[in-house]
Amino acid sequence: MKHLYKVYQLFIALPVTVLATILTAAVVGIGTTLGNGHFWGYYPGRWWAWVITRVFLLPVTVEGREHLEPGQSYVFVANHQGAFDIFLIYGFLGRNFKWMMKYQLGKMPFVGYACRKSHQIFVDKRGPGKVKATYDNARRTLEQGNMSVVVFPEGARTFTGHMGVFKKGAFMLADELQLPVVPLTINGSFRIMPRTRDCRFARWHPLRLTIHHPIYPVGKGAQNIQATMHQAYDSVMSALAPEYQGYEENPDQ
Repeated sequence: MKHLYKVYQLFIALPVTVLATILTAAVVGIGTTLGNGHFWGYYPGRWWAWVITRVFLLPVTVEGREHLEPGQSYVFVANHQGAFDIFLIYGFLGRNFKWMMKYQLGKMPFVGYACRKSHQIFVDKRGPGKVKATYDNARRTLEQGNMSVVVFPEGARTFTGHMGVFKKGAFMLADELQLPVVPLTINGSFRIMPRTRDCRFARWHPLRLTIHHPIYPVGKGAQNIQATMHQAYDSVMSALAPEYQGYEENPDQ
């Protein structure tokens, strides 16, 4: 079965993925040029991620959507298990949002173009001015209302399936705008394609996305930031598969 799945990927899943990526980038580019960047910056990407997940024959389970209120903006924070985290969140979270991502991803063929045209938020840490511009951009996006942002606060994919530390950036943004933080737990992505297997065949494994209760601000400032970050970390950790429970240092953080 493992070898048959590889043959399927080579002749069906991978060609469909390439075609869907090129088509989605083109649709996003044209749509955002014509107008309504929030629509064209989200729905084609959601379709793209859904198609890729389905064409790889990966079962998906989502728990906790009932915790989210219609029309409310959130700062979503998730563990970063592997490459399929993007497809799982984009295709199945069910909320219009922008990604906060490393600025280097803006240079990727097709995907980088679509991200730039759809006004995703690139995190650039090459100096205080660029850091400030990153958060100013995120602030303008979230202040428009009914728009959320998704962040991987570890800042890098895990090497082991275990979580590293959370960085403060997402929680500082949530504190400044007094927005609730929603922890997301991803399970299964590490088994499918961990970073140590980039550009290799995917391995079949179910995906699970757990949407936890929102964490509302209880004040403003350093104490609220720390409390929210620790509570979010504990929530994400609580729903991880048993074999990935517990902190392990990530040398890439």
